[in-house]
This record gives sequence, C-alpha cells and structure tokens, in this order.
Amino acid sequence: MFETDRRVVALGIARMADAVGNSFLIVVLPLYVASGAVTGEAFGFTEAFVSGLVLALFGLVSSVVQPIAGRLSDRAGIRKLFVIIGLAILAVTDVAFSIAGSYVSLMLIRMVQGVAAALTITASIALVNELSASTNRGGNMGIYNAFRLTGFGAGPLAAGIIVEGGPYQLPIGNDIQLSGFDAAFATAAFAALVSILLVHVLVSDPEETAPTSDDVALAIQDPTGRHLLDPIFTLGLATLAMSTCIALLAPIQPTVNNRLDQGPILFSIQFAAFIGALAVTQPIVGSVSDRVGRRLFIIAGLAFLIPTTLVQGVVVEPWQMIVARVLQGVSGAMVFAPALALAGDLAQKGQSGAQLSVLTVAFGLGISFGQLASGFLIRYGFITPFAFGGALATIGVILVSTQVEESTSEATVSTTD
Repeated sequence: MFETDRRVVALGIARMADAVGNSFLIVVLPLYVASGAVTGEAFGFTEAFVSGLVLALFGLVSSVVQPIAGRLSDRAGIRKLFVIIGLAILAVTDVAFSIAGSYVSLMLIRMVQGVAAALTITASIALVNELSASTNRGGNMGIYNAFRLTGFGAGPLAAGIIVEGGPYQLPIGNDIQLSGFDAAFATAAFAALVSILLVHVLVSDPEETAPTSDDVALAIQDPTGRHLLDPIFTLGLATLAMSTCIALLAPIQPTVNNRLDQGPILFSIQFAAFIGALAVTQPIVGSVSDRVGRRLFIIAGLAFLIPTTLVQGVVVEPWQMIVARVLQGVSGAMVFAPALALAGDLAQKGQSGAQLSVLTVAFGLGISFGQLASGFLIRYGFITPFAFGGALATIGVILVSTQVEESTSEATVSTTD
C-alpha cells in the first residue's frame, strides 16, 4: 500500500525529533507567560492575547520568509543544507528562552525561530515532493507528515509532564536546580540537535535536482481562465482554513482548563489527541488519494471540520474535548496530505520549493491567525472562536468545490494501479 522512498522516511523521522521540541513551546509558552516569569510592558493587551501573539509571531515571520527560502533552495538546487541550517538556529533559540525575561525578548526569539522554520519547512516539503512520483506522492506526503506530527503530538504531552515535574535537582551541585520551564526549553534544544544528526546521516538530495529557471509560476488568478482562482492558491486558502481551526485551542489554555476543571496534563492529552489522529490517518488517506483522486478527500475533510471544530466550543467535560479533537484530527488529515499531493502534482519541475510554499505559508498563517483570533474572540464567549473556525471551513468547502479540479495525472485518476 505504501511505496515510500527510504529518504522520505528518514526525513520524517528527523523532523519528528525536531517537532517534539518545537511543539513543546505551544504548551510551555502560554504557561510561561502566565507564571509571572516574564515581565515588562504588555502593550495594554490581555494575558491571553499576549500569549497568542507570542505564539503567532513564529508563523507570521515564517510565512513571510518561506517563499524566499523556497525560491533560494530552488535556485541552489539543494535542500538538505537548508534543512540543517534551520534546525541549528532552532536549537540555539530554544536555549535562549531560558534567559528571556520580557515580552519583547520572547517576541524577538519567536521571530528568529520563524526564519529558521522557513528554511527547514520549504526545503523538507520540496525534498519529499522531488523524491515522489504521481503514483505515490500522496502516500509519501502522508508518511512524512505522520512522522512529523507524531513528534508534534508527543511534544505537548511531554511538555506538560516536564513543567509540572519541576524544579529538578541537577547532579552538579546541591543547590543548583532547573525549573520545569528551563527543563522544557533544554529538551526542545536537544531534540533539534538530534534532528540535525539524523538529517546529516540519513538524508540526501535527489540525484536529479537542478537549479530552477528565473521565472516562477506563482499566481492568484487561474492562468488558464477556467476558474477565477489559481488551483494551488485555492488549495493554500483551504489549508489556511484548516490550520486556523486546529490552532484555536492552544492560546486559551488557561480558559479551557478552568472551564473543564483540569490541569496542564489533561490539556496536553487533548492537544495530542488531535495530532495523533492526524498522524495515523494521513498515510492512509494520502495513499488512497494516489488511486482515487485528491479533490474529494479535501472537500469532505473541510466539511467534516465544521462540526468537529464547533463542538469544541460547547463541551463541558475533558473526555468530550478529547473525542472532539480526535474527530477534528481525522478531518484535518483528509485535507492536508491530499492538498499537498495535489499541489505537488501541479507544481512545475524545479519549482516545488517556491510553489509548495504557497501551502506551507498558508498553514503557518492559519496557525498564527487562529492563535490571534482565539486570544481575541474568547472575550465574546467560549464558543465564539470555534464558531469562527467553522465559518472559515465552510468557505473552504465552497472554494475547493468551485475552483479546483482533480489532477489530470495518470495516477490520480486511475483506479486500476
């Protein structure tokens, strides 16, 4: 069922290690802000909004830089070096959180991390695309994302345990302790270093990767004139709607915990439940989409995302939130891997770094937008952020249904392979 290049698997495992560390911060940073460890001017914003802003800056900066990073790796004809440089910057900045004592310093660190992530994300996804054929692109995207998201889901769970377990007595002195927050930041940095080692040893650039030409086909309007919007751009909008929905929960963690009468560990389980469902479902959906097509999965996933997002605003028990997050993970998987694969089918040779950055940028913008929107809208009622996410998913259904056609590649229309 899965015809996956070993380098895709190796890259997925490497990104899994990196994702463990990076996802720590989604749980740790709001708690870090709420703990009083960070001082200084909050610019008149609420604590929830500041937490959302700190989290969102990562995606906002990454989204700005990703098209540039993708273009640079296209022009250079290499991917591996970009991945390693990005991971190295992430390792250094993870450690820097321990000495950040103000909101401004937290924001600056997250901005630098956004640049690092742009280098890693665009080169990684282009590498997977170039190691794939139309007959296995969906499966490869699903496998890669499954590994990466497994790390992304495990990170928050581990982060909650590490933060609650602190402070830790260090063996180098009787009076030297490491706080739970510092332990989490150090673990994130270590995970990035492990990821660098794995990429260096196990991953290589495709043998036939060549520098791209000067012209990159990025468009908003459909150049063929058949639809109003370019299909890759439309898939980016659908990805933005999906990622906005999945990001609504993190910045309102204290409010969620108070509403459901729970602690950080249960919240981490709820966060991880979504990622686990997403990781398990993506390889299956991606592989099936190689045989029966991508578009139907994307539309169905966006439609299923509407109720699975909205219901999170009305749950009253921790187990109900866990179930809602699992179902949301399944719906997200139906969108993510097929959308990446369909965009890969449509991308021009030698331009996958720049063209697929449309979707990776949209994903990052959606995460940031969701975090900001949730931190702002929660003041109007607990259900309001989730209703907003459901409305965006509805728009996504309409756009993909009217602006995107199935790939004409032999693999995605054939049911006999």
